[in-house]
Amino acid sequence: AARYHAEFNESWKGLGISWDLYTTTGTANHASVTHDMFFTMMKNGYISKASTSQPYCPKCTRFLPDRYVEGTCPHCGDTGARGDQCDTCGKPLSAAELVSPRCRHCGTPPEFRETEHFFLKLSAFEERLKEWVGSQTEWRTNVKNFTLGFLNEGLNDRAITRDIEWGVAVPVEGFETKRFYVWFENIIGYLSASKEWAQMQGDPEKWRQFWEGDALPYYFIGKDNIVFHTMNWPAMLMGYGELNLPYDVPANQYLTIESRKGSKSRNWAIWVNDYLKRFDPDPLRYVLSINMPESSDSDFSWEEFVRRNNDELVATWGNLVNRVLTFTFKNFNGCVPSPDEMGASNGELPLDERDKELLAASMTVFEEVMGDTGLLARCRFKQAIAAAMGLAHEANRYLDEKEPWKVIKQNRPRAALSLCVVIGVISRLKTVLYPFLPFSSQKVHEFLGYEGRVETGGLQTDMPLPGQTLKKPEPLFVKLDPEIAEQERERLGKPVE
Repeated sequence: AARYHAEFNESWKGLGISWDLYTTTGTANHASVTHDMFFTMMKNGYISKASTSQPYCPKCTRFLPDRYVEGTCPHCGDTGARGDQCDTCGKPLSAAELVSPRCRHCGTPPEFRETEHFFLKLSAFEERLKEWVGSQTEWRTNVKNFTLGFLNEGLNDRAITRDIEWGVAVPVEGFETKRFYVWFENIIGYLSASKEWAQMQGDPEKWRQFWEGDALPYYFIGKDNIVFHTMNWPAMLMGYGELNLPYDVPANQYLTIESRKGSKSRNWAIWVNDYLKRFDPDPLRYVLSINMPESSDSDFSWEEFVRRNNDELVATWGNLVNRVLTFTFKNFNGCVPSPDEMGASNGELPLDERDKELLAASMTVFEEVMGDTGLLARCRFKQAIAAAMGLAHEANRYLDEKEPWKVIKQNRPRAALSLCVVIGVISRLKTVLYPFLPFSSQKVHEFLGYEGRVETGGLQTDMPLPGQTLKKPEPLFVKLDPEIAEQERERLGKPVE
């Protein structure tokens, strides 16, 4: 676990993703928070104790955790369903529901033996959950409908302990050899991590700013974890009391790779650290964002990766930045044109309707994406990046109409004004695109003469000052040979060093 934790952290860093805290559920703090939630819910009457029949492998001589039992899903017929959930249809399961169950280790059909466990009374929250889920206006339709479908089938109480040797201990006499079930204690990690972070800040109560009052908690997950975040976790929070329920659960659907389901064991995967040995991070971030399975499954293909890199990043956004800033740097002494150079009269620039139209469009896109109720806040990421690229296309059309490289020979102020208009658009675009393309956006930030990081200004709209010194620009992206797609496809399914 420590090895993979470190590897994942390196992958995040390589992709430009940082965390205020990247912790685990193996800390003493997490165990303490889990115990507090357990005893509080028990005191509130939402946890009970009962005997239950659990899978036991006679060959391995042990009770089997749910994920160590495999079989056929009774709902969709998938033969690789596990004893807690079917990843194909997303239905939560118990090992007893599987058709032809078998031990994942040795293949032996398990016996079902009686054992005592604690249960979360999910059934007690059924009506409250229905009302709460039904009232959500920001959730993606697929997430809301998926959850309501389960709720309408009725909720059963679920065991929260298991006969296993690892995990958070159950501090109750007679349960010394049992541990809390992973679906119960792992999800408490959101709360325990917040408390650990607060301790690191020197203010142990600071975690409350995320869990009380006007805080809006978002949970970014995949399709197979929807029910844990829209039913189980909200029920636990209701049972615990006084903490904010999820505001939004923007769960993505499934992403296949070259039309096949990803598989770690079969190496049908794109490993981030391996990818970064050959490519820059921003193209991958872009393709995954523009092709995100927000409401339906989607597919990643290397052919599309190369096409979008070349046609959209290189030819549209990269071309816009390079030709405007290179031409301006060369013809205006490495600076943003001054008002005098743009033909200002009494401090007013002679903007025509087309200039005003483009500047207004850039502000509209900025607010549409970055506003308090904009596309980012509503987790409409595909729409956000599409809006940004649409503005880049429009700025390129504007340049083709204005032709400052020709006009400069007869009307230098008009050429300067056109360039300055697009520089303003580029400045807004680098901020809008920063959440998606942090590395290239930071480069543009520096090309425009700004110091520090893009986020230092709070991701606000900013316009370069007249006379602001520019940095000599370089190409933002590398055009890829189409043959790379086939080369990368050949890597799939093979071991990675």
